[in-house]
This record gives sequence, C-alpha cells and structure tokens, in this order.
Amino acid sequence: MVERTMQLVLHYDGAGFSGWQRQPDRRTVQSVVEEALQRLGNPGAQALGSGRTDAGVHARGQAVGVRLPDRWEPASLTRAMNAVLPDDVWVAHAYDMQPDFHARYSATSRRYSYYVATGADARSPFLKRYSFPVDAPLDRAALDGAAASILGEHAFYGFAVKGTAPEGDNHRSNVAEAVWRDTASGLVFQIEANRFLHHMVRFLVGTMLEVGLGRRPVSDMQRLLSASDNAEVSPPAPPNALFLDAVRYPESLYISSGVSNAVHSTTSSSPVPWSTV
Repeated sequence: MVERTMQLVLHYDGAGFSGWQRQPDRRTVQSVVEEALQRLGNPGAQALGSGRTDAGVHARGQAVGVRLPDRWEPASLTRAMNAVLPDDVWVAHAYDMQPDFHARYSATSRRYSYYVATGADARSPFLKRYSFPVDAPLDRAALDGAAASILGEHAFYGFAVKGTAPEGDNHRSNVAEAVWRDTASGLVFQIEANRFLHHMVRFLVGTMLEVGLGRRPVSDMQRLLSASDNAEVSPPAPPNALFLDAVRYPESLYISSGVSNAVHSTTSSSPVPWSTV
C-alpha cells in the first residue's frame, strides 16, 4: 500500500485529558486522535506527537505525525477528522511532509505560553480556567530580570523532574526567547527553545513568580541554573495556564512549497485555546 506522511496541527483543551501520551484506562489526546483515524478506516493508524503535554496542559500548535494511505489529502483529512473528533480537539491544519519527517526528532524548536491573571477579575471563571490568578503585586522588573537569565544554553537540572530524562542526558536546552509580556488580563510568559524537560516551563514560571512576589532574589535563577538537581526549585505553576503554541521544522520537510513556519501554529496574547491559526 502506498502511504503518505502528513503533519497535523492540533488545538486541544487539556482540561479533559490525562495528558498527550496514550495510557491504559485514561482519556488522552493521543488515544482520541488515533481512535478518530481508525474510525475513518485506517486500522492501526498511529499519531506521533512532537512531545508530551502533561494532564491539564493545552495546545494550539501541537504537531502530530501520521502515515496514512495515499488516498488521503490534507484538506480531506482535516475535514474528516474534525467531523469525528470530540469538541475539545480540533485539527487546524494538515500538511504533506517528506517521508523522513518525524514529529519529535525533526523539530528545531518549540514555543510555550503561560498566562497569569493579575487584575480585579483574575478569579473570574472565564479567566481562571486558562490562567493562574495572582492577587499580590508582582515586581515586573524582577520578573524581566529572571526571564533574561534563562536565555542561551543551560543545563536545566534545577528546573526539571528528576529521573524523567534518559539516563546520561545532559539536560541542556538552548533558549532562544524568554520574555514576560502584558495582556489585557495580566501577563503572559513566552518561551521558545530547542527542547523542554518534564515540568520545565512550570518550574520556571513558579520560581519566577516567587521572585516577582519578593519571596526569592533574582539571583536564585542563576543559582538554580547551576544546580545538579531540583531540590531548591519553587513548586511548579499549575498546568491549566500553559499552552503549547508552536513546533517548528525545517522548510525542506514540507512538500508544499512556500509553507511558512508562521502558519504552522498560533501565538496569541489571549488565553483562549481555540484562537484561529
């Protein structure tokens, strides 16, 4: 059977999922996507994600690699998948990819956003579902200084769950952007790097918020970046305010010419998971 390799770009509301990865007796995004593919007449079809999102984490740019019979084209697959997927998962785009495309290992970077609500309505149910309410004043200069210290290549032992990376892994990530930005309801922290470790963004945000609240000095960020474990990191920020925004790949892996990384996913200043692409 002749097959074609495709990339699906997914939006999903993580509240109803036990994360991305398939698990026995639990509802996960991977299992729901694979069930949809199989309902469309693709027995044994597998969906390979660019990475695992934790329970409660959302996405509006999760990249998924699939191999399907050649009869499927990106537009028809998008329509068919969205007709059978549940309401909390949506295929925003599908792309024809080169046969050697791998959703995880071909990625050059990933981008996340974490939303913090700081206004008088921070605990409104319409904000609290997708952002983390912080009632006390935050020192913006301290937050900016903490974020700046993350830029560049570091070993993130101090900001990762111990024992979840492969044995011998050096825990190094190259952070291309780490910045706090204003939103209508508070702040968003945006970070892009070539790789992320388990809970890394949530540990970073939890620690930076402690810095912004005056509970830790900015210098703790550098100290934790030199640490050999996470013994002194702050508790991770909750998962409901974290979004996987984008996964980027070399242009050469896209069969359609002129495809731009700008349309592979979305980055928004609003904590709404169904933002348009």
